[in-house]
Formats: sequence, C-alpha cells, structure tokens
Amino acid sequence: MHLAYPAVLAALLFCVGLYGVLARRNAILVLMSVELMLNAVNLNLVAFDVWLRDALHAGQALTLFTIAIAAAEIGIGLAIVLMVYRNRGTSDVDRLRDTAERPETPESTDEKAEAAA
Repeated sequence: MHLAYPAVLAALLFCVGLYGVLARRNAILVLMSVELMLNAVNLNLVAFDVWLRDALHAGQALTLFTIAIAAAEIGIGLAIVLMVYRNRGTSDVDRLRDTAERPETPESTDEKAEAAA
C-alpha cells in the first residue's frame, strides 16, 4: 500500500477541520471541525501502522484510545454548549468571552454607579 494516498487524505481532512475551527462562529460546528481533525490523526495512525507492519498494532490501539477520548469530548462539549445556549440564548463563539460575564443592562449600570459612590 502506498503511504501517500492516506497521508494526503488525512492532510486534507485536517486542513478542512482547521479551517472550520478558525472560521466558524457556531460552537457545534467548531466541535465538528475538531472531530474532523481527530479523524485525520486516526487515519494517519492506522496508515502508518499498516505501512510499518507493526506486530503490536500500536497505531490501531492508539486510534481506539483517540476514538474513546473524542466520544467523551463531544459528549461533554455538547453538554456545555447546551447549557451556555440555555443561559445566553446563543452559541456564537465570539460572543462567549467569559461564562460568568453577563450582558450590561441599564439597571445594572445604575446599580454599579450607586455602589461606587
């Protein structure tokens, strides 16, 4: 098997995932892009495992660990995104600077001014 074909495919998958992480605003799409990047790594691990004819199949074992970590990451990530969406009403990554930060309202600005005086 030629190593170039899966390596090029993995590089393309990784680049698409990287573009998705850098360009997307929606948190769900960012998580999906991270999954694409992890799948590119998995493809490389299996391809190099087959190419090197490793007797222990270390690349395939690492791929199983990566899949398990990705499943846990997507479960926790989606739970966090859903809680942020319930609290904030948006899943836009640019608007979510700090989870403790609340949007300013005229009432809260007046209360801060009174507390400072």
